[in-house]
Amino acid sequence: GKQALTMETPIAKPLTIEQVEAMMADGQVVVDGRSSAAYGAGHIPGSVNVQLSSGEFEQRVGWVTPDDAPLILLTNSEAEAQEAIFKMAFIALDSRVVGYVDGGMAAWENAGNSLQKVPQMDVTTLQHKLSVNGLQVVDVREADEWDEGHIEGGHHLPYTAMAQQLSVPAQWDKLDIPHDKSVAVVCATGKRSSTAISLMFRKGYTNLYNVTGGMAAWEEAGYKMLDGDGIVCKI
Repeated sequence: GKQALTMETPIAKPLTIEQVEAMMADGQVVVDGRSSAAYGAGHIPGSVNVQLSSGEFEQRVGWVTPDDAPLILLTNSEAEAQEAIFKMAFIALDSRVVGYVDGGMAAWENAGNSLQKVPQMDVTTLQHKLSVNGLQVVDVREADEWDEGHIEGGHHLPYTAMAQQLSVPAQWDKLDIPHDKSVAVVCATGKRSSTAISLMFRKGYTNLYNVTGGMAAWEEAGYKMLDGDGIVCKI
């Protein structure tokens, strides 16, 4: 249901690692607001990466987290956690925030907890691997972006379709790729792809690469792209 908008500024409260562990065991979701690179270097397993630097931060959090799940913020600093909850208040998501991970990733690591990592792959490496060993590519942009130019042989599933949207269930059935296959995930610049990777990890995929620079870098490098009809449109 609709949450009432709060008039006063919402405040995120600090959570200890013990609290976070108990909450996660209870189904609460960690939203990692750091950059794709920081998330890739090491994150809490099961967390969802939505970059605070995105202009659509709060909408993206709304799109990719389960409707009723309480949310735990993980950011670089307390100030960023407060910025995140402030942005989320615009769409009345702030009421779902239970707090932020006090001390961030350093505290998580210091507690002896394991990290999950995402190797980052540039477009030159991707292009080489596609020609050599048939790496799978998943493009998580919107349909109009895909139609403007995508990688030949790529699979298309917008990252928003990886989560339930209102009454529409997640559309994983459209992604016919075994969970253990190596998959390079691409968007326009490398942010939405990292968000998609976090959702794919939660779904059971294990060998994922984030394509840094995304299709912008691919096009800049002059590599072949196909349009919506499968015709070469840029080379």
